Amino acid sequence: MSAPDWRLAVDIGGTFTDVVLVDASSGRVVVDKTLTTPSAPLDAVRTGLTQLLAKAGVTPSEITAPIVHATTLITNALIEGKTGRAGLVTTKGFGDTLLIRDEHRYDMYDLQIEFPAPPIPRDLTFELDERTGAEGVVLTDPSPADLDALADQLKAANVESVAICLINSYVNGTNERLVAEHLRGALGVPVCISSEISPQIREYPRMVTTACNASTMPVIGPYLDELQKWLAAEGFGGSVLMMLSNGGVVSADDAAVGPIRLVESGPAAGALAGTWFANRLGIDRLLCFDMGGTTAKACLIEHGEPELTNTFEVARAYRFKKGSGFPVSVPSVDLVEIGAGGGSLARVDQFGLLKVGPDSAGADPGPASYGNGGTIPAVTDNDVILGLLDPAGFLGGDMPLDASLAEDAAASVAEGLGLSTIDTAAGVHEVVNQNMAAAARMHGVEMGVDLRGVPLIAFGGAGPVHACGVADLLESDRVIFPVNASVLSAFGTLVSPVRIDLARSLPRLIDRVDPVERDALLDDLRDEGRRVLLAAGVPEDAVVFRYGVDARYAGQGNEITVWVGEGTSWPASAEQVTGAFVEEYQRIYGMAIPDVAIEVVTWRLSASAATSVVEPDTTLAAATGSPEPTKQRGVVFGRGQDPIDTPVYQRSDLGAGATFPGPAIVEERETTSVIRPGWDVEVATDGSLIATRRT
Repeated sequence: MSAPDWRLAVDIGGTFTDVVLVDASSGRVVVDKTLTTPSAPLDAVRTGLTQLLAKAGVTPSEITAPIVHATTLITNALIEGKTGRAGLVTTKGFGDTLLIRDEHRYDMYDLQIEFPAPPIPRDLTFELDERTGAEGVVLTDPSPADLDALADQLKAANVESVAICLINSYVNGTNERLVAEHLRGALGVPVCISSEISPQIREYPRMVTTACNASTMPVIGPYLDELQKWLAAEGFGGSVLMMLSNGGVVSADDAAVGPIRLVESGPAAGALAGTWFANRLGIDRLLCFDMGGTTAKACLIEHGEPELTNTFEVARAYRFKKGSGFPVSVPSVDLVEIGAGGGSLARVDQFGLLKVGPDSAGADPGPASYGNGGTIPAVTDNDVILGLLDPAGFLGGDMPLDASLAEDAAASVAEGLGLSTIDTAAGVHEVVNQNMAAAARMHGVEMGVDLRGVPLIAFGGAGPVHACGVADLLESDRVIFPVNASVLSAFGTLVSPVRIDLARSLPRLIDRVDPVERDALLDDLRDEGRRVLLAAGVPEDAVVFRYGVDARYAGQGNEITVWVGEGTSWPASAEQVTGAFVEEYQRIYGMAIPDVAIEVVTWRLSASAATSVVEPDTTLAAATGSPEPTKQRGVVFGRGQDPIDTPVYQRSDLGAGATFPGPAIVEERETTSVIRPGWDVEVATDGSLIATRRT
């Protein structure tokens, strides 16, 4: 038998921190969960890892492979405005860009239209007399006196980091690099420049992306520094790799200087796990349904992989109104995320209607039933009242819930609605399911896909509790409950490639591209991609480069992305790029525009390397007979309905091939799978529960 090859993953969520340990040699999997500690996230990581290693009987020194880490720290910091005190340096005359935005009103008839406050306020924005022309020629150098004065102003403002975004720097970043070098020496704080973070046209997206990056550098930098010091002190042998929004991983050092690339780190890991299952099960189209303690995410997997988007909006003022947030120019897995989780709070609005979320109880104080001081009923509290969750068995009994506190909290909402507590709890459950189904439908519409009949894979701590209800609303007839569903996002980091996506704008008509100019640009991108992957421990000969462009018909205001091939050099002719563009344009819009020139706006490069295969042990003993429930309990599945005496199974007791009808409850330490009436279950050979809706 080969020696153990332990792989460790960590995922910090808004409510729980998940840790997963997999032996790549034997396939043994050990998992654990602990409450996130928002004010000091490392505390929860320490607790989780200590508990996990003790459970597995493994010492830190036995873990020599890189530790892969996903986190919601960046997203939560931007949404809650709990970022560092950052300063912004821009060209003279452009200091109001973050306030002007792109002048787009996402709702032209809303006279009280709201936008999130800029990540860096106007009083911390400083203008510098310098100028680079649109063709990249430096017209005005910043003077030494101006640079000294700028450093004095930033020092007096007590900034913790600095963003530099100068006009036209996407085509020539010389002035940005000059200013950054001066400020790093004078201030001793982290500095980032737009020509490295987002060297793309359109002033506002480039500036807000750089500003978001700078404002989160003081959040992630100290955490990663503390984490690596603690891991070294404990004797862990592996380095730290951070999960990016695009589904790849990079070194902790690269993540610390570009934290905006982590904005959808945790959800991307879940999408990668869903992709792994889709390929394994041979399913061409699968909807990932990831419901945790704070948010729910939906991501469509098609043809064995999730779709990527090049601009992701974060911190929206209104969840479903595109344009109400920060349009950060970072590649991300294309998904929809809403404030609907186990901690989402229920209330009665000014019109007397029941509302659930997007605000969440989080980990502190958490739902009322946690007993940590919460008084507003959360989704988890209502699931306890309905009998969907066993308060004594929550987290395997290590964290029992107080049902009386849940009922007391729900009673206040019930009074406002004029309903019984049990009907109010059923209403909360129904509303949160409707919210998640509506978000998933919107995601499907944006992807051009009718989700009816598309199987769901349910994960996250609360996902398996609500999945069948959401599937009913989406008219889906199959739900997959994978093994270790509660920590599947953490597992997703272990099957993620090392990858970085880079882009640089250089607008040129396709038939007027200078190959020398293009290849010089791509050389820079290849060098950066190679550097990032080597820093993550990838052998140089394992790096694969993929090329693409953002292109449009000349005169249009928006582009579409087409990928044109792989190789060590640009792989496509102008005719091939044109053909790929026309084909993609027709797919999206149903037409092409003949006799109009095509313009390439941005050149893209993806540098990646496959990770070693991690296969969990899926050998499940065959069932020897009909499964026997360990107990029964009354469960309410809808408003106005009487409790149904429902069998409760322990997942560890279910063998491959076992079948049983719903309603049923399947319990395991980290989550509970709820099989609603009208559904039947079969246990797959890998331990997954496959629920099928009766016709």
